[in-house]
Amino acid sequence: MIFASPHSGRDYEAEFLAQVVLDRKAIRSSEDAFVDRLFDMAPDMGAPLLTARAPRAFLDLNRAADELDPGVIEGIQRVPHNPRISSGLGVIPRVVAGGRAIYRGKLTLAEAEARITRFWHPYHQALAALIEEAQADFGSAVLIDCHSMPHEAIEAHTRPGQPRPEVVLGDRYGVAAGREVMDRVEAAFAAAGLRVVRNAPFAGAYVAQAYGRPSRGVHVVQVEIDRALYMDEARVEPLPGFAAFRELMGGVVADLLRPSEVALAAE
Repeated sequence: MIFASPHSGRDYEAEFLAQVVLDRKAIRSSEDAFVDRLFDMAPDMGAPLLTARAPRAFLDLNRAADELDPGVIEGIQRVPHNPRISSGLGVIPRVVAGGRAIYRGKLTLAEAEARITRFWHPYHQALAALIEEAQADFGSAVLIDCHSMPHEAIEAHTRPGQPRPEVVLGDRYGVAAGREVMDRVEAAFAAAGLRVVRNAPFAGAYVAQAYGRPSRGVHVVQVEIDRALYMDEARVEPLPGFAAFRELMGGVVADLLRPSEVALAAE
């Protein structure tokens, strides 16, 4: 099992901040703040954790390298309809949460390509290597792709009178992970007392699409956690109960890493 957090990067370089029209808090609104800290016990339990350093507003590691947005990058021809690009959320995002523009104008293609070379390729090379290593050692690999979701995003997709989900698991409707894997991940979060749903409103993006190959023994489960459970979204600060929630996540990780009954029976 591998854990990864592609959207928790918070190294906001001065050169980047000088380009944007948003303040320091607004630019962080699409960041999965502190998600890496929620899962940072995984290496101590024997599972690798891959975390981003570059922030999502600068470069989105959960997009394909060629999802280039002509609305924010000069010299890009209009591409066939891509909902992520159309909404301003390509590999070089045009907007942050709420559709707020990041830049005054456009970036050069050379700058966009430099970002991809400097950050996107190393991250995905490392991720691919971890998956290959897990397959070589164990015959299969399970990637837990860790994210957070704005509380308001859940409210908008919850029917009146229904309890809001606290965790959304995405496997692209069964394409990115096997049923047994999804059942086990769901059971681990549910056992921690969290309300869990699958694939709505988040079914998984590029990482799940590119790496999830259950028929080849590679399973990807995207995990979206309600930010209101552990952070003040307006201030981008951990809540007083952050340590307790992190401990809860530690229990989930331990549960996931515990040998399954199927594996024990095979042994």
